Amino acid sequence: MSALRPTPTNTVAGPSTAGGSLSPVPATAQSVTLSRFSAWFGATPALHNIELHVPSQSVMAIIGPSGSGKSTVLRAINRLNDGLPGVRHAGSILLGDEDIYASTVNPSVLRQRVGMVFQRSNPFPRSVRDNVAYGPQLNRRLRGRELDDVVEYALRRAALWDEVKDRLRQDARTLSGGQQQRLCIARALANDPEVLLLDEPSSALDPHGTQRIEELVYDLRQQLTILIVTHNLHQAARVADRTALLVDGVLVEEAPSSRLFTRPADSRTEAFITGRFG
Repeated sequence: MSALRPTPTNTVAGPSTAGGSLSPVPATAQSVTLSRFSAWFGATPALHNIELHVPSQSVMAIIGPSGSGKSTVLRAINRLNDGLPGVRHAGSILLGDEDIYASTVNPSVLRQRVGMVFQRSNPFPRSVRDNVAYGPQLNRRLRGRELDDVVEYALRRAALWDEVKDRLRQDARTLSGGQQQRLCIARALANDPEVLLLDEPSSALDPHGTQRIEELVYDLRQQLTILIVTHNLHQAARVADRTALLVDGVLVEEAPSSRLFTRPADSRTEAFITGRFG
């Protein structure tokens, strides 16, 4: 099994809409597999023997009551829990067929391949362009027109280019809330990830902003593997191919969304989706 390494962004010849000569080709989406994965924060258990497989180029929603471990799953896949005191884990998480917790894995490289967008939009205090350019400039040393092409491509993938193409030099914090969240998605996409993790990406947005995020998730499923944590059960049913229910760190049920929300196999799932607990 090979160590995780940076995946180069390939380019193909052909004119871009901005008149350039490079059009980036997305990296190949990878599956994500948790096998008997458990996690603890000090003496407190957070996840218990999670078995979960997310096929490549699909959307998996993770639902459950507050404090059930949903965000912990995402952070484990991105190794964002590593720096917390007392954190330990057992079991494995595979990106494709590569163990992300292998000693040879560089977490910084992993986070380029597995992008994450948080509940609250967090644009850097710099221009729209510089927010998107930050990753490829730092990680792949892109400069000049090649960097501009990647910025445009990422903004297009995030369905934001037409709204900001004349505002690239403006402070990103002047954008609306929904635009800031899509900018954060564009910033993750600029690293050419194979997997995208979304932690309640539309919880702070109005219905229009929520719709734009859901449309974006639907479009990106053709190129990426996406895991989305959401408290909005209707959103999970709309955007996710499959849905998993977590309760107290235990995976209660995982199934195609169309079945889980209409014919749940576990009584706890039925109780949760009908509002009897959670």
